Amino acid sequence: MQDTMTREEELHSIFWDMYKDAHGFRPRHVDTAGWTELAFTQEFEYLQGVIAKNERERKIAEHEACHAFEMRVQSILACGAQDREMALRWIHEAEETGGDNDYLAWTLGLPYRYFAQVAV
Repeated sequence: MQDTMTREEELHSIFWDMYKDAHGFRPRHVDTAGWTELAFTQEFEYLQGVIAKNERERKIAEHEACHAFEMRVQSILACGAQDREMALRWIHEAEETGGDNDYLAWTLGLPYRYFAQVAV
């Protein structure tokens, strides 16, 4: 039994993981059998750029989602919720998240553990 990977297996494994990080799914449709180390290296550079771009876009989207959520809370408070806790209960009900703050954060595109970081 072999415990170490060949260089080709290692490159394929790195590609497999980076592709998923960049695109959200495994590259089952890509045949890397004839790729050289240079081809892998060039693909890694491209994928790293995609990953970095996705991360920048994710942070922007989360920032916008936080702003939209806090504006929604303020609007609900203005409409009659007695406090933030009540506004959150109403939002949970509207979003059908059953009081699960992490699920609500995911549903609304907020950062993971948003409610643990922000005073509820």
